[in-house]
Amino acid sequence: MKKYILSFALVLMSLTAFAQSDYEKIMSEKIGKIEACKTTEEFQALANDFQRIGSKESGQWLPSYYAAFSYIQKGRIMMRDGNMQELDGVAAQAEKYLGTAQNLAGADNAEIHLLKKMAYSLRMMVNPQQRFMTDGVRASEELSRAEKLDPTNPRIALIKAEDTYFTPEQFGGSKTKGIEMFKEAIAKFNAYKPKTALDPNWGRGEAEYFMSLSAEKGR
Repeated sequence: MKKYILSFALVLMSLTAFAQSDYEKIMSEKIGKIEACKTTEEFQALANDFQRIGSKESGQWLPSYYAAFSYIQKGRIMMRDGNMQELDGVAAQAEKYLGTAQNLAGADNAEIHLLKKMAYSLRMMVNPQQRFMTDGVRASEELSRAEKLDPTNPRIALIKAEDTYFTPEQFGGSKTKGIEMFKEAIAKFNAYKPKTALDPNWGRGEAEYFMSLSAEKGR
């Protein structure tokens, strides 16, 4: 009997290891597509993919995190294209998945708080004058929470740099200061190591892009 129990335990361990390996493989594949996505349709498809992974891997927080991130990236493209009226719906989808991710990962996750900040910023852009004191304040609060939890996180430095770069000077922004902050973000990217191969590691390309714009202007 003991032999059968041991055999069953070994089979169960093997199946668990196989399932984990399969999860990591498909997650790596989908995460690898993030930087290749350029349109709202592509980010929507990616969000759907992460949602399906999350429904199968109910104990993992990263699928919901990346689903939320995909919605936020979709919203940022919409914002760039001037499609502001649909940002509330996109932000709501991101917030739904962030709620799931936070329930699984815990409240002290800087990466989740940073995405919450980005979701509130999308909402604010629907009507900045009316929403600055509501969604704008919430965005700042989430950014502060993220920074307190993980002050060396390069994505936090990146988003702070973007905020400074795009905010008009009369409201405290500065393109010159923003470029200096992008430099700081790149230095943090050089020193930062994700906890696992699946953990968030996005953002370096954005920082380098803004630095390249600065270099072109300086020629």
